[in-house]
Amino acid sequence: MIEKQRHVLQVSGLNVKVKSEQGMLSLVQDIHFEMKPGEVLGLVGESGSGKTITCMSLLQLLDRKTTCVEGSIRLHSRELNGLGVEDMRSIRGKEIGFIMQNPMNAFTPVYTIGDQFIETIRTHSDLTKKQASELALSSMDAVNLPQPSELMRRYPFQLSGGMLQRVMIAISMCLRPSVVIADEPTTALDVTNQLQVLRQLDRLRSECGTSILLISHDLGVIAELADKVAVMHKGRIVEKANVYQLFDHPQHEYTKKLLNARPTFQINQQIQEFV
Repeated sequence: MIEKQRHVLQVSGLNVKVKSEQGMLSLVQDIHFEMKPGEVLGLVGESGSGKTITCMSLLQLLDRKTTCVEGSIRLHSRELNGLGVEDMRSIRGKEIGFIMQNPMNAFTPVYTIGDQFIETIRTHSDLTKKQASELALSSMDAVNLPQPSELMRRYPFQLSGGMLQRVMIAISMCLRPSVVIADEPTTALDVTNQLQVLRQLDRLRSECGTSILLISHDLGVIAELADKVAVMHKGRIVEKANVYQLFDHPQHEYTKKLLNARPTFQINQQIQEFV
């Protein structure tokens, strides 16, 4: 029992099926993993391997009419699978944060950043509007967003993708969730913004003790931030290991192919060409 309490999130026997003309089609099969406080688990695999479906099932965001989620999803020993809509809504944002691949999808375009930030805080706390506004400003300042008071008055389309990602991280940091699911958080960003987002995610886990499920096909991002890695292939986890072991001594053939597919830059060859 003591061992179980050490884990923030425990997923066991997770299976996701969707209705089709041919019957129930399996999308994700027999997923098992655990996460400790402040731990970063990287979930990697090619497009279509089941990474996003897995995170959507953890958040209970899949259409309940067309999909069936089986297995156990326990947050602090509380079972989430099958939880009511309202109960799950109170957990999302407060206990489990979600950073989307396309940050524009996370914000309503007709409301300012400040309105949405403050509403999110007040939904999950007893703070007044003034207190929520002050918390939002300090949280944005903490992730190095310039002129937070000015940004609060802007609309989502007036901010770059990198800035919107950092706003989402600021929201997660101020609510101090137990777990943050980051689904390809750096894919649409340039190298500079990628580095800033990774630094803020690292701060989130070190300062708040938040566990992060980092979903990415970018092995460089995984190597930079993850403690452990789970490799997905065709809806299954085919290998789990700590990040050093997986990169230095991969065991599964698919993992080896994934690592060998990484782009490389032949520096010596480039130097010789210029010489």
